[in-house]
Amino acid sequence: MDSFLLINMKNKSVEKIFHILKEYLKEETMVSKFSEERVNDFQILVATILSARSRDEITEKISRELFKEVKTPKDLLKFSEEELMKKIYPVGFYRNKARILLRLAKMLEEDYKGRVPSREEELLKLPGVGRKTANIVLSFVFNKPAIAVDTHVHRISNRIGLVKTRKPEETERELKKILPKSLWKDVNNLLVPFGKKVCKPIKPKCGECVIREFCEYYKRSF
Repeated sequence: MDSFLLINMKNKSVEKIFHILKEYLKEETMVSKFSEERVNDFQILVATILSARSRDEITEKISRELFKEVKTPKDLLKFSEEELMKKIYPVGFYRNKARILLRLAKMLEEDYKGRVPSREEELLKLPGVGRKTANIVLSFVFNKPAIAVDTHVHRISNRIGLVKTRKPEETERELKKILPKSLWKDVNNLLVPFGKKVCKPIKPKCGECVIREFCEYYKRSF
């Protein structure tokens, strides 16, 4: 079959997958909630850093408490490292994150006049900001087309056969080839809750899966 036709068929399947997931999933990610509530750009960046290797429900609760006192980098810099550690406990790696957040706030104040930069290359210079965090900020704060790839997105994209990649950076690059930009923001917003609810790392609930007809893993296993 012609390679262009194969790509076109795959693209249509991908769009169908995301349409089904939109209909199926009712819950939202923490960041999408904050975005809808118009939590400010600095707060979303802080919450995203706090969420790394920590459960969303814990991070959301801690973030909401922190945001009562912290609206800007200057607000955060009022805390000592020890005080901030107490504020953000029990998120995962809270000691390291407290140090990172204070460095982040200092850099934003000194180099960006307290504002979160809107360009990817500038975001990636910030302490605690990798590609996933940068893309979440670009997408949910600045409404720019970006695909945030975490462990759920990377695992599910490979498991169902959308991509064949080894690293999240490769997954991001390959997904951009097959997804229209209008769906880029949906990738993290849909695959993260789907990965927690159905397509789990161990013992995925294939019997409950609404996209199993498109899934290579399901076709091989059943």
